Amino acid sequence: MTRHATRLALPLLGLLALAPSSQAEEPLATALTRAAPEADAGMLTLAARSLECALRMRPEQHPRRLAVIDFSKPSTEHRLWVFDLETRELTLTDYVAHGQGSGGINTTDFSNRPGSHQTSLGMFRTSETYVGRNGYSLRLDGLEPGFNDRARDRAIVMHGADYVSEGAIKRLGRLGRSWGCPAVRADIARTLIDDIKNGQYLFAYYPDPDWLHKSALFTCPAEGTPPLRTRTAGRPGTLDGHAE
Repeated sequence: MTRHATRLALPLLGLLALAPSSQAEEPLATALTRAAPEADAGMLTLAARSLECALRMRPEQHPRRLAVIDFSKPSTEHRLWVFDLETRELTLTDYVAHGQGSGGINTTDFSNRPGSHQTSLGMFRTSETYVGRNGYSLRLDGLEPGFNDRARDRAIVMHGADYVSEGAIKRLGRLGRSWGCPAVRADIARTLIDDIKNGQYLFAYYPDPDWLHKSALFTCPAEGTPPLRTRTAGRPGTLDGHAE
């Protein structure tokens, strides 16, 4: 269901106080902030907390990379960061597009609904690569029921696109838009996808009050919680996932 996002009704620091802090999480949040001082510190703290919760439910996972997207920034700015979780260093910062249904230069609306052409929020786990109508692409499995768990059904994938470029910004005053996919510059797509494929994590952020209040990954579950389930069975969908 479409969610019209308003700027934080609940202060971000107030949200952070809702979930207990963890010594295991705090160093990662601090390291991410140090590695990317231009990124919003509150967003990076949420990304670290969400990753910690996801890994608690998947203790067998040992990801090497965490990609973070801040959709509160306009598409004309770098709003994608990729972190090396072993060295705690920033490996990339770059442009990333949002869906046609999510707004123009700025995002305002987000959805998990097929056919919406909107971007989805929350934590995703990266999966396999393939070559499709948008070239070399990376499938994403959403980990948050109601917010992004239909990503595979919607064919929401990472892929390169010519409309993600400084040239597009000069022509349009913004990046071009996808049908919901986090599209990146064509000349970095293959290298980026190969770096974050097969079991890495991607966190898509916007201060959407509904998601901020309801995401299960902002409050770490108790030990012994059943593993996360993702919608990986069946043939990937084709309703979204194309480009403008």
